[in-house]
Amino acid sequence: MSLHPQAVAYRAARAAAGTPPLYTQTLAEARAADLAAIRAGSGVVEPVHEVRDTHVPGPAGDVPVRIHRPAGPGPLPTLLWFFGGGWTLGSVDTADGICRRLANAVPCQVVTVGYRLAPEAPFPAAVHDCHAALRFVAAHPAQFGADPERLAVGGDSAGGNLAAAVTLLARDTGPRLAAQLLVYPNTDQTAEPAGDDDPLLFNRRSVAWYRSHYLADPADARDPLASPLLADHLGGLPPALVVTAEHDPLRDEGERYADRLRDAGVPTTRTRYAGMVHGFFAMPGTFDDGRRAQDEAAAFLRERFGLTEPAVAAPAGTVTGDV
Repeated sequence: MSLHPQAVAYRAARAAAGTPPLYTQTLAEARAADLAAIRAGSGVVEPVHEVRDTHVPGPAGDVPVRIHRPAGPGPLPTLLWFFGGGWTLGSVDTADGICRRLANAVPCQVVTVGYRLAPEAPFPAAVHDCHAALRFVAAHPAQFGADPERLAVGGDSAGGNLAAAVTLLARDTGPRLAAQLLVYPNTDQTAEPAGDDDPLLFNRRSVAWYRSHYLADPADARDPLASPLLADHLGGLPPALVVTAEHDPLRDEGERYADRLRDAGVPTTRTRYAGMVHGFFAMPGTFDDGRRAQDEAAAFLRERFGLTEPAVAAPAGTVTGDV
């Protein structure tokens, strides 16, 4: 399928504005531009019963976290969310819209982890920060009002990569997870990205730019914590929802990961959003399918957390299946 009309309009608006690719900017410029673009595309900011910033201990000092908590008595099922941005951009602020929406829609508590960024802190710093945050929440449920039997991890893009990596660590060292939510995740740092070099969209040059910051040693690309698709086995991991976009250079590796999860016996739902581009999930104010994908994610988490709301069907035009 060709680009969705909303993706065509998004691309045209970027062309008219003369928006430069992030990979042509300084890190400071790219970080500010990334936050501004996500805020512009995220739509109306949803109110949440409680939003609180705090920190948890990490392997190299305190790790900031932002807690989004819906109304209702605790302890609550809890999603730890790892933001996207190529391990180089992003913060708890860039994830705020997603986390507010999921907190209300599931409903569940969402804890966004402000892991260290590359190139200042290259691989595997972000993985270990995220795993440390998960372990701390699981070990101190009363402090967070969390139900330790209903914990999940999720993230978009690089955050999806981190969520997949954290599930590998959690399988071996704990805690037990109820679900993993992977939104257009990077899963293979050795793979050649698909697509072209369209400078108005996330493209192959974008992927290479982020990798160059994250992987100080190119040999790290073969480490399963950087490339979960290369793990020897994926058995014993939590049930997964893997969301991909048709016109995304990361689409194929995300779908291959879903296939490997299925082959390992992990209950997995894979949904490809037709005509969509990388980043759509974070921009429901720009892409209707961004809101639909967030609804699908919320329905998946409701089911995995044992809540009673019925699942939301994937929208027409998507390729989906329990695999």
